[in-house]
Order: sequence, then C-alpha cells, then structure tokens
Amino acid sequence: MDSLAARLGYGDDARLLILNCDDLGMCHSANVGVYEALREGLATSASLMVPCPWARGAVAGYRGDDVGVHLTVNAEFDLYRWGPITHSPSLLDGDGGFPRTLADVWDHADLDEVRRECRAQIERAILWGFDVSHLDAHMGTMQIKAEFFDVYLDLAVEFGLPIRLSSSGTETLIGFPFRSLAEQEGVLFPDHLIYVNGVGSRQILLDAIPNLEPGVTEAYLHPAVDSPELRNLAPDAEQRADDHRLLVGDRELRDAVERSDVALIGYRPLRDLMRSGA
Repeated sequence: MDSLAARLGYGDDARLLILNCDDLGMCHSANVGVYEALREGLATSASLMVPCPWARGAVAGYRGDDVGVHLTVNAEFDLYRWGPITHSPSLLDGDGGFPRTLADVWDHADLDEVRRECRAQIERAILWGFDVSHLDAHMGTMQIKAEFFDVYLDLAVEFGLPIRLSSSGTETLIGFPFRSLAEQEGVLFPDHLIYVNGVGSRQILLDAIPNLEPGVTEAYLHPAVDSPELRNLAPDAEQRADDHRLLVGDRELRDAVERSDVALIGYRPLRDLMRSGA
C-alpha cells in the first residue's frame, strides 16, 4: 500500500508535520492563544474541549479553522472544574467535575456512560457549527487503555474521522495493537507522534524537527495567552504561555521548520482522504 504521504499527494520521502493546539475551549486565554496560533502562527489544527466553560466562547470565535474534538473525561485542575454534558454519574469525582486522574476514570467509569458522553461531545461540536476534522483525547485517557480505546475507535468509524495515536514503538509498552486495530477499520492516523509528558513543548519540538522521519508526524502544544485568568487556574500557566510564544511570536520554530524542509499540514487532508475511501 502507498504511504500516507503519497496518498496525500506528497512524495514517499516527504516529511509532513501537524502542529495541533490542544485545549481550545478550556478558558478565555486558551481560546485567544489557540486562534492566534492558527491564524497568525504556525499551528495547523486544534482540538476543542466541549465540556469546558469557555467552549461556547470558542464557538463564537470559530471561522472555519481546522478543529477536532478533544474527547474529555478528566478535569485535572484543583480550582477550575468541568464535568460531563450527559447524565453520567460514574464520570463525576464528587468534587464538582470529572475525575482528576487517569486511574480514577479507568477504575470507576461505566463504559456505556463514557461512550454516550464522548458521542455527545462530538455531536455538540457539530451542532455548534464546527467542521470537525479529527478526534484526540484529553490526557490520552481514551487512547491508552484497551476498553476505552474501543470506544475511541468506534466513534472514529461512526463519524468518519482520523485520530491521534502514539507511535508504533509504544504498542508493546501500552499492551495492545492499537495502530493495527485502527488500520483494520479504515481509520487514518499520523505515522508518528512527538510525545510531550504534560505541558510545555518547546525544547522537545525543536530537538525533534531536524530528525523527523518521512511521513506524517503530529506534535501537540497547549498555547494560551498570559493573563491573570490563566495564572490563577492553571499551575502550568507559564508553559502554556511559552507554547503560545513558540507558535506565534518566536522565530525558533519557524526557522527549524524551514531549515529541515518540513511541510506543515492540518488534519483535514487526512479526514478527506479517509472519507474518500482512497
């Protein structure tokens, strides 16, 4: 079978990079930062957190940008909470929102409630007018646990959307063949993922770009403009503000992309290819 790059109209040796902005809708500072990164910076796609308080603000600012759904069943902050948009008691931690940790979700969530909640998040994004380009998962919750991955993959098939997956070398560590399962269902996904543990992508991304392998690679960042709002709700506010500077204000990332002969693409070409059946 032709490589993904070739199917997208590039050469087999092309190095294509998706720069995705996670956490659109999380707060006002994130909305401003993400849309600036998409329209004035190097970002090529973003992911919407439908249950978050500022998701409606993201709707108001939408202009047809390449935006997917960041399936959300966690709320990690102590002082800033969000919860399910469906009636899902098993997805509440008793403290005003989703559980804070992966383990808490995996130990207590009812999978039928997870499926209903995640489908509702996608449907609400579509109802709001987003031309949804892909699916990924907040904190990776839906991607790295087999039972939850089944829901993730089923929704990708149902809605005809590509998904974020970690690179092939992680399958042994995670413990099940998620890339093969997605391929068998005709679901597209990038060839490689630049993994960042937490928030703050600058050095990892700058180190990775000169050494990208041929094919499609995704990198994710969490841009937000520095503000009192951001500093009061997010312990990682400085890293989020730095991701915004990296995408919008600094030359470092742009120079690295240009020197390395990397082409930037969004998720929509993958979605359109997947839906075409090519």
